[in-house]
Amino acid sequence: MMGYARAEVAALVDHTLLKPEATPADVTALVAEGAALGVFSVCVSPPLVPVAVAAAPAGSGTAPAGLAVAAVAGFPSGKHLSEIKAIEAARAVAAGAAEIDMVIDVGTALTGDLAAVSADVAAVRAAVPGATLKVIVESAALLEFSGAPLLADVCRAARDAGADFVKTSTGFHPSGGASVAAVQTMAAAVPGLGVKASGGIRTAEAAVALLDAGATRLGLSGTRAVLDGLS
Repeated sequence: MMGYARAEVAALVDHTLLKPEATPADVTALVAEGAALGVFSVCVSPPLVPVAVAAAPAGSGTAPAGLAVAAVAGFPSGKHLSEIKAIEAARAVAAGAAEIDMVIDVGTALTGDLAAVSADVAAVRAAVPGATLKVIVESAALLEFSGAPLLADVCRAARDAGADFVKTSTGFHPSGGASVAAVQTMAAAVPGLGVKASGGIRTAEAAVALLDAGATRLGLSGTRAVLDGLS
């Protein structure tokens, strides 16, 4: 793809395994593959953080301290009490996660209760003050059921509550995953904040289009296939 080298894109990737059937052996393999591909991080479910941390070789990956480990909170529905998301995030960080990808309550967002969305994010932020916090807004659902103005407002609420990134999708919602339109809206709403595109990104062409739209991180499960499409 014009303008993007393989290593450059790899350094922006969260190499992800969030399938319910994932085993410790699967996570160990994920870490080995991620290190070999030169990704920024691996993203796993909270109970598997210790496995990923133990498997990550020192000095691997492209994060400043080597291959980073990320974990999710309130995944995948976001229909969890804020206190539960905060505890889940805090325990993942205590186990060695450097980044947390939390899911908002999309139904609350669709009612327009941005104060509640902000409070939800703030609870997790307070629980993990030293971690990178990415807030999953399910952009496809917000666009489908409400439109771009609400998506922008939700991103601003997340930013104001202390998010480091806004993230498009869990990849589990029936409305879909990342889209160029969503990333453009999100990047414009919160300039200077990280924007993570995730969900349904299976080709180099799709990844490049999302980077061009303003994404600064990519969540990929089929990372090798995407990178193989780059020079």
